[in-house]
Amino acid sequence: MKVMSVAVLKLAEAVALDRDQLEVLYRQLGPVGADKVVQHALEELSALLEALPGDYRDGRFDDLTAGARALAAVAQQVGMTKLARVSRDLSDLSSGRDAPALGAVIARLERIGDRSLVAVWDMSDGIG
Repeated sequence: MKVMSVAVLKLAEAVALDRDQLEVLYRQLGPVGADKVVQHALEELSALLEALPGDYRDGRFDDLTAGARALAAVAQQVGMTKLARVSRDLSDLSSGRDAPALGAVIARLERIGDRSLVAVWDMSDGIG
């Protein structure tokens, strides 16, 4: 009798953060101002990360494109380089309606989104 085994893949991906971008915010705005900007950005990113999968599932491609562009802009502002890049990928793909590619990018966005939020929050605590 031949024994078969099943491999379980755990998708884990490191987040990429630009510490210099956060340091610029803290130098320009001071600790209080930068903390407010980071807090607002994290709230906005969280809301967008929650909304985008639903936009995809419901076929709201215009909302998906707009949300992905907004997510990329805010993520770049606070130094979330990988999240910004994946968001731009999503925006580029959303107009083509390539369902498998969109699904893969949405899944990647979900995997790195929360980890990016935590990483920026942790990093900003060390800067301010």
